Amino acid sequence: MVDRHEIAEAAGEVRRLDRRFIAAAAARLGARVTLVTGPVALPDPVGVTTVHVETAADMLKAVEQSLPADVAVFAAAVADWRVAEAAPEKIKKGKGKGAPRLELAENPDILATIARSKKQRPPLVIGFAAETEKVKANALRKRDAKGADWIVANDVSPGSGVFGGDRNTVMLITEAGAEDWPSLSKDDVAGRLMQRAAENLRRGSAAAE
Repeated sequence: MVDRHEIAEAAGEVRRLDRRFIAAAAARLGARVTLVTGPVALPDPVGVTTVHVETAADMLKAVEQSLPADVAVFAAAVADWRVAEAAPEKIKKGKGKGAPRLELAENPDILATIARSKKQRPPLVIGFAAETEKVKANALRKRDAKGADWIVANDVSPGSGVFGGDRNTVMLITEAGAEDWPSLSKDDVAGRLMQRAAENLRRGSAAAE
């Protein structure tokens, strides 16, 4: 992946470790990597340009400003909704008041926005699907709905041990179908995924010649 630019997007304290593995794996292959990340108490990966953001809107803007790129990996667990208007001060409870009414607004769908963009869409767009049931069916639907090239799907149900663990078992969904990967360390999953991405880009470059 030498002379290639990858954007990796990450958010969520527990899942962040996986996403930073992806950024580091791409950097080891020689890619120029931009990691757009939400707030966490983890050091920035070595050899990676890290952009820190606070909100989903900020994350989308940072991703768009990081384009063009050859590969974009969207691994952040961004909330679907946000509070429409933040209160200027603490909302205090009071006797007889009940729970406060909060108006919600929809956050931008970053994966779909970039995957369906008609300007500067990366040649390879990869999304993630963390599922608790019907992993394959839900991941296939997500790939179609978002317009991604690949979806990396895994079972994150309570008994899977994925959250907080150091191993993962994923399924790679591509145009060709679903491919089950064996249980691997999260670092090995990231390395294998980035190696496949590099091979995909090389095939694309060879076909264009």
